[in-house]
Amino acid sequence: MKTVQDLKPALVMAGERDVANWRYLVSLGTALVDFIAVLGIVWATSVGYHFAVYQHMGSFPLTVELAVFIASIFCFTNMLQRRYRLTRHLTSKGQIVEAFNVWNVTMVAFIAIGFLAKVGDNYSRGVIILTYVAGIPLIALARWWVVKIVSIASKTGRIAAQRVLLVGREAEMTSFMTRHQPWNTGLMIQDMVILRQPKPDMTEPVREALLAEDLAHAVAQARRSRPDGVYLAVPWSERDVIERCIDAFMNLPVSINLAPEQVLDRFDNPRIIRIGSIASLEVTPPPLSLPELVIKRLFDLVGAATLLVLLLPVFAVVAILIKCDSKGPVFFMQRRFGFNQQEFRIFKFRTMSTMEDGDVIRQATRNDPRITRFGAWLRQYNIDELPQLINVLLGQMSLVGPRPHALAHDREYVAKISLYARRHNVKPGITGWAQVHGLRGETDTDDKMANRVTYDLWYIDNWNLWLDVAILLRTVLSRKAFSNAH
Repeated sequence: MKTVQDLKPALVMAGERDVANWRYLVSLGTALVDFIAVLGIVWATSVGYHFAVYQHMGSFPLTVELAVFIASIFCFTNMLQRRYRLTRHLTSKGQIVEAFNVWNVTMVAFIAIGFLAKVGDNYSRGVIILTYVAGIPLIALARWWVVKIVSIASKTGRIAAQRVLLVGREAEMTSFMTRHQPWNTGLMIQDMVILRQPKPDMTEPVREALLAEDLAHAVAQARRSRPDGVYLAVPWSERDVIERCIDAFMNLPVSINLAPEQVLDRFDNPRIIRIGSIASLEVTPPPLSLPELVIKRLFDLVGAATLLVLLLPVFAVVAILIKCDSKGPVFFMQRRFGFNQQEFRIFKFRTMSTMEDGDVIRQATRNDPRITRFGAWLRQYNIDELPQLINVLLGQMSLVGPRPHALAHDREYVAKISLYARRHNVKPGITGWAQVHGLRGETDTDDKMANRVTYDLWYIDNWNLWLDVAILLRTVLSRKAFSNAH
């Protein structure tokens, strides 16, 4: 097992350069890249539009004015949201979504300011629309490029988001460094001070004296090395020790941070939230916020209602063909679990000669004799799922979400697969992230179902409206969405 002494060479290598001042230049550089990128986008779209429509380059002063106007709003919005801090550029996760959101705010703000200042008529509407459309991929590309460079520079020790003094118990310090390798994530650990573990037979005054001596050494070390922050690698259960550490470092111009307990490694975005005077550590947020729930529900209502109206002739033809092909009802209704494991009956076009809905349900297999001739065709092209638009209108399902399984299968896999039931934290969908990756059909092994669940949970944790739109398009256009259909 590694010790703190074993890890010191990595710290020495990471801390060879005093590179803290570089982080301010990086922040300025990322803002400059954004400004130049937006200038270039506006300039290119303006020149291209005017040349294509009017066979000339357009007004140079107006193009420059428009470019500076939009670029300034974009950079100012990023600054207000503190997106130019070095720590925001150490990972590519969420960067594209953040850039897209800021770009939307920028264009709305530009239109509002232009209207209030009565200057909107000075600029071509065609150029503005083209700028918005072209800016979505180009800004995302520029942001990806910046993150790539910053991330590499951080991992090679050329820049650091924060210079840190690590203080704590040796076991916790070793665990923290082994798990997180902070020198690869923007933290430059300048030095470490071990708080000695008291022996069981020590009296309370002796324990306090030992801790006071170690903290005095740590404070002296902090005054010499002048770090940006102090990380306390102490078990959170040792409340008295943590409070003594905080009291000791409160008199220094540094940030004080509690190194994360290992349980937090399970979660992507734990954060402190405050409600009134109560502060708590939120390890998992609700799957969707209230505004997101409203947006998703409106999208579902408009989409489902529109599709039902357009597909009514298809429903009629399919119903007739089902009746002609085999005996039985047009629709097959089976119990499923929805949001929060609330039971509902799902609508499907009947594709089998049986209507199973009991405690034991045999999954459909390839060349299953229970599947009717016309039913096989319906299943191949996912047409049997279309009646679930009714479930969407009733609020039982969403257009996109984890696919609901029969109750018998849900009960089976809840006991086998960790976090399987978390799929019910959102409404089930007619199509989903797993389905467009070809993960559908028979799950004859637990691994197949576990893989499907992994994709479903990723969707829950990363939902946004554009992801739903992309999944719907892939459901219709991607060959994977039709694979394993039987």
